[in-house]
Amino acid sequence: MSTHGRPNSRCVFSANCCGPLIIARELYLKTSRFKVGLFQYEALFQDLSERGHSEWATHFRERSEQALALDRHGKLGEWIEAWNSLPDVTDTNLDAARDAVTIRGALPADTRQQLVELLKSFHPWRKGPFELFDVPIDTEWRSCLKWDRLAPHVDLRNRNVLDVGCGNGYYGWRMLDAGARMVVGLDPFLLFLMQFEVVKKYAPAASHFVLPLTDADLLNRPGAFDVTFSMGVLYHRTSPIDHLQSLQQSLTPGGALVLETLVIEGDQCNVLVPDDRYAKMRNVWFIPSVPMLLRWLHRCGFRDTKVIDVSRTTREEQRRTDWMTFESLDDFLDPLDRQLTVEGHPAPMRAVITARRK
Repeated sequence: MSTHGRPNSRCVFSANCCGPLIIARELYLKTSRFKVGLFQYEALFQDLSERGHSEWATHFRERSEQALALDRHGKLGEWIEAWNSLPDVTDTNLDAARDAVTIRGALPADTRQQLVELLKSFHPWRKGPFELFDVPIDTEWRSCLKWDRLAPHVDLRNRNVLDVGCGNGYYGWRMLDAGARMVVGLDPFLLFLMQFEVVKKYAPAASHFVLPLTDADLLNRPGAFDVTFSMGVLYHRTSPIDHLQSLQQSLTPGGALVLETLVIEGDQCNVLVPDDRYAKMRNVWFIPSVPMLLRWLHRCGFRDTKVIDVSRTTREEQRRTDWMTFESLDDFLDPLDRQLTVEGHPAPMRAVITARRK
């Protein structure tokens, strides 16, 4: 696996670089007592370049710096301070073979409550579960259930994997455990990026990276990845065809796609376009039937499509917890008819489909 060194304290600004990675590292150096740092992407960029994808490396570097500089929530500095305050535990072990991605190590007993409070400063925790030094993080989604449905159908051994819309990187850790050579996650929400960095702090050598980007940041160049995941993203895109084409372009010839998205019942002519909200979400645009989705995939350059699962979302899988105290599935469904959303649309049903780039 790739290794990450200590941040370079001699980094300087250049005329053609906005420098947010450097800013973050300088803040880290001023306040951190530890040996590992934030946003350690150099091993990723070097690997891409060595595999003949230097354009991807340069593009990812530039776009990541721009996204960090934007800091849309204005809380990045606050989250970095919380990250810096996490306990110093150097002899750690990562276990991603079970439902909860787990970090083990000798945490001083008198720091446990401090750890709980620091972890909760990254609220809300949506994907998981995790367990850090015997502190369970009971996330909104029991993402392990989705992983159990799809994992037997995807070969990740020695594959370079892209996870679009990765959230806090939960699935990426499971992918590494399944044999992936490297996992690159994309997610624009800096809170989720910082949640990933919390875990990565205690597994700094892992070949798992999360960049603050979206599918719109993918290049129209020869694909750099053997397997691309898109889970819970398609229905948020105003153009699902553009999204599928971006995924197709990210793959090497014959590369595999794993697509998970909301679907409705119906034939190849059915797609739901909510007139306003769906399950209280404003940013839901297209929810196709499975046959319609298969047609889209064919038109976008995929072959060997296979539906591996269609499941309704249940309270067992998505619910409010102490680590995600906002509204959740129960609040999104009609209290008199749980088969409908509060807006009267069909309740959430999700399909997992695999395909290959032609």
